[in-house]
Amino acid sequence: MRKYLLLLLVLVCASTSDASLKGTHRFFSEPFKSGPEVTKTCAGCHDKLTKQIMQTVHWNWGKKQTINGKTVDFGKKNALGNSFCLAVPSNLSACTSCHAGYGWKDNTFDFGNTDNIDCLVCHETNGAYKKFPLGSGHPVYQGEKKEFPPGKVWEPVDLLAAARSIERPSRAACGACHFYSGGGDNYKHGDLDSTLANPSGDYDVHMGAKGLTCESCHKAPDHDVKGEALSVSPGSGPRAMGCTDCHKGDVHAIRILNIHMRRVACQTCHIPTYAKGSPTVLSWDWSAAGKSAAEGADPLKIYDKARGELVLGKDLVPTYMWYNGTVERVLMGDKIDPGKVVRLSAPRGDRSDPQSKIFPFKVLKAKQPYDLENRIIAVPNIFGPADSETAYSATFDWNKAIEAGMKAAGLPYSGKYGWVETTTVWSLNHMVVPKEKAIRCRHCHGENGRIDWKGLGYPKDPRG
Repeated sequence: MRKYLLLLLVLVCASTSDASLKGTHRFFSEPFKSGPEVTKTCAGCHDKLTKQIMQTVHWNWGKKQTINGKTVDFGKKNALGNSFCLAVPSNLSACTSCHAGYGWKDNTFDFGNTDNIDCLVCHETNGAYKKFPLGSGHPVYQGEKKEFPPGKVWEPVDLLAAARSIERPSRAACGACHFYSGGGDNYKHGDLDSTLANPSGDYDVHMGAKGLTCESCHKAPDHDVKGEALSVSPGSGPRAMGCTDCHKGDVHAIRILNIHMRRVACQTCHIPTYAKGSPTVLSWDWSAAGKSAAEGADPLKIYDKARGELVLGKDLVPTYMWYNGTVERVLMGDKIDPGKVVRLSAPRGDRSDPQSKIFPFKVLKAKQPYDLENRIIAVPNIFGPADSETAYSATFDWNKAIEAGMKAAGLPYSGKYGWVETTTVWSLNHMVVPKEKAIRCRHCHGENGRIDWKGLGYPKDPRG
């Protein structure tokens, strides 16, 4: 029967546009046993599109780019500080629950097999398709019983219903990974939370009042979605995007505001605060992990035995820094100075650089392990694979966890570790308010203004 279904799909799709998904659901009639089985059916018409996906960063979690003068294959898969499990290697079974594929649990994953692509994670719209947190990209299938954390049962996913709901990606579909990255709603980015699935115009003027979707700005020719976080990109280049992609020329009626645009980013004035709905993580102390402690009464302070102490914040004023479109970064294996705060990622730029503008950022402070003798940031095995002999969440033994993680990352380990303070930055681009609520001159130039002028290279407020 499945062969006849595939033949029917091929015949129908041959006469329709690849871009049109509406109505496809009527061709799915039999239950599916697995995600790859759904993908095989999709590929019956969309083989060209599956080939496109395999060239994207959503699939490869990296690309060739020049960082610190070196050309490297770099991205989420090997970025320090982007993953809230400290790094992806050895934690793949957990991290790849947000990969656009099925089964990436170790270095044997076949990136050339189109059956491993997950079409549903972007295109289902009924909201019931959920990947299992430690399933290497797979959901829970019929007949399986899985729990995470212990005591929380994950119900099997109805793959047929998910396949019947496919359309162009919705805000909620993008948000299933991007809203909840880092382990909680808005934990990582600070300007991406679940409210953006259906926001008011005051909350986000683009996706609320204007009714835009993620794809309106993050255009995806050949499935290659435009835009990347600074933690995984050089910041500039063909994938970079900004407000002036749409808002061109002198966009203000007041001349001084147009002059400001030469050295002040649009986001600086039009995103007065971030973490407006759900709080975001501001500091993470991994050195405190391993203790048995009761939950406190403060919802903005979280303790987890496997992850340490987290401090969150809400309704926050951004940190303002110069940014010229390039990023300073520490790569896996780079030597560090443990006597200083290690900037895992940071915007480059300064007042004297004409290409620099003042941008708003979220800064995450952390305390994390490093190799005491080799002086490199450690890559520990936190969650997976579920191995009681190495995973920190199972053994609470940092030495074993670091040894396993460094091996997975192909890095040396001296057998001795210490703790180092780090920072990682995320640029703020969402939660844009209506123009009437943008910050005014006094917010920066008035008494007790929000700008650290000395930090930006000025002896005092230039208007003071």
